[in-house]
Amino acid sequence: MSFFEIDGKSLVFRENGETLRIRPWGKDSLRVESCFMGEIPEGSAALLEPDSDTGSDEAVIEAGDYTASIRNGKITAALTVREWGHALRISFLNEKGEELLKEIDNGGALQKRARYYRPLPGGSCYLKQSFEADRNEKIYGMGQYQQEIMDLQGCSLELAHRNSQASVPFFISSKGYGFLWNNAAVGEVHFGLNTMEWEASAASKCDYWITAGDTPAEILHHYADAAGKAPMMPEYGLGFWQCKLRYYRQEEVLRIAEEYAKRGIKPDVIVIDFYHWPRCGDWRFDEEYFPDPEAMVSKLHEMGIETMVSIWPQVDTRSENYETLRQHGLLVRTNGGIDVQMLFHGNNCFLDATNPRARKFAWSLIRKNYADLGIRTFWLDEAEPEFGTYDYEQYRFDAGPALQTGNIYPREYARLFYEGLKEKGEENVVSLIRCAFAGSQRYGALVWSGDIMSSYEDFRKQICAGIHMGLAGIPWWTTDIGGFHGGDVESDDFKELLIRWFQFGAFCPVMRIHGDRKPFTPVINAAGEEREHSGADNEIWSYGPENEAIMTKFIRIRERMRDYTRFLMQEAHEKGDPVMRAVFYEFPEDPAAWNLRDEFMFGPDILVAPICHEHEFSREVYLPEGARWTLASGTENPVYEGGQTVRVDAPIETLPVFLRDGRQAYLKGEI
Repeated sequence: MSFFEIDGKSLVFRENGETLRIRPWGKDSLRVESCFMGEIPEGSAALLEPDSDTGSDEAVIEAGDYTASIRNGKITAALTVREWGHALRISFLNEKGEELLKEIDNGGALQKRARYYRPLPGGSCYLKQSFEADRNEKIYGMGQYQQEIMDLQGCSLELAHRNSQASVPFFISSKGYGFLWNNAAVGEVHFGLNTMEWEASAASKCDYWITAGDTPAEILHHYADAAGKAPMMPEYGLGFWQCKLRYYRQEEVLRIAEEYAKRGIKPDVIVIDFYHWPRCGDWRFDEEYFPDPEAMVSKLHEMGIETMVSIWPQVDTRSENYETLRQHGLLVRTNGGIDVQMLFHGNNCFLDATNPRARKFAWSLIRKNYADLGIRTFWLDEAEPEFGTYDYEQYRFDAGPALQTGNIYPREYARLFYEGLKEKGEENVVSLIRCAFAGSQRYGALVWSGDIMSSYEDFRKQICAGIHMGLAGIPWWTTDIGGFHGGDVESDDFKELLIRWFQFGAFCPVMRIHGDRKPFTPVINAAGEEREHSGADNEIWSYGPENEAIMTKFIRIRERMRDYTRFLMQEAHEKGDPVMRAVFYEFPEDPAAWNLRDEFMFGPDILVAPICHEHEFSREVYLPEGARWTLASGTENPVYEGGQTVRVDAPIETLPVFLRDGRQAYLKGEI
């Protein structure tokens, strides 16, 4: 009796209703799929079809009665069936025969299952996939979670999206492998001290992908080949972006642009935030406040400034498009009760971005009312989507129940704009978006970290979030400089926080100031209806001349790095490298580099150590082994050998930045 068969390039296991298939999927990589009862369903939540030239033809498969193996380049899966109970256990090995990852054993009399399926009504199942844990392993990636933690070993994470949380279920291990949970279901992952457990609330199959590599960069390159790469960042993504909640009048937008011009500063982008429309779902400018948006966009273009506008997927039940969308089934559905999914300035449903017809309909309006006016970059807010209550079992998409498919929503929302703009002739597309899933990068998703608080604690969390997002395969990431909620422009403490955040922002993939600053100004339209308020001024001159001088300096630093930043964006586009990198990404041989959570590499050459504690004017910085480091701030520019911690002064006008082996010398003395 044999439990294994070889089917072309695949190794197949069958036993008592379970079918499992392992096949090569890209260089040094394997895809594992299984289901209980029936044949394995086709389809993939995130993986693309591998290129034909990735070495899969060289895979070696061997199958006996109780053991089998499949090797693809640097990774091997070894399969063993227990003679008692016939439980299958899979181990993954590198090319040296060292164990990378191993499923749990069935425990003998305990009769545990590494792959556990519990059938649910409707044909799906609750799924749990369990591996042994290695207490010495370090885990990084997984997207954006609001926590001040770098090594995720020991963490439990929700596999679901929320405002400021983006679940991107790919991680890199210090043991030399990368792992993608190729499943869009709402669930959880537990990186425990005894087991690593992946749970899907509803799924049609178990599906994951694993790759081996000698360095974090090699692993991430394999993943980028498997899930897709970002386009090339447009030139206007390399400079400074000006934003606030909210510029609500056409003349205000132009006035801000003119004020920057007087100062000899050209923002690459000025952003027009939400509720510039009459109702959610109208997807057009409100003519009361924007009487001639085409002229506004044209004027900004003459000044060399792009116009970005916020687009929400909400559709107010009073919208001029609601009945058409509802009739044609283009909205997310609530499984029971009234179809109202968010209460905000009215009763709102969500556009079903997983529905190709919905994407086509929405783009036809967005193209007419925005893109045809010259607008070519959009801010995709509310992209999780932000349900009024995150009771995912209540909602259904065209792609399926939210419990089973919900995590693809932000990727498909980005896809709407990417495909529309590409069809219109845009070569490189970037959309600022509040959420992401595996594969979002291929649709030009520039993720920002959501509606976070204006606090040092939240500031520190964003450093971790940006590093993790890069390691999860999302190279374009940014944050609201100064935080979103709670910033008071009259507070000296907030001004200090803003400056420290602004300095950090100059070394983020995209530099963008934003926030809902206090005190607020109410907005009442001609009909007497209260609209969304406008926050206090949030331009660089809004915080006094001393702070304006510091922010101007860092805008100019960002400009001087334009050639370097363009090079980083090219690496992200061509290979999948993050722009904002964990220190160990560049220095994997240095054990200390794997433990750093408040410093990072801006590309390969610049080490950044943000000042992220209140009233802090010096800090310790670890300089990794394998390089000599030149302090870029000040005029003396001392040089340090790597492999040591140094204390660096950081008065309010500067922050610690070090140059690797003297590279990027033009920054010396400028920071």
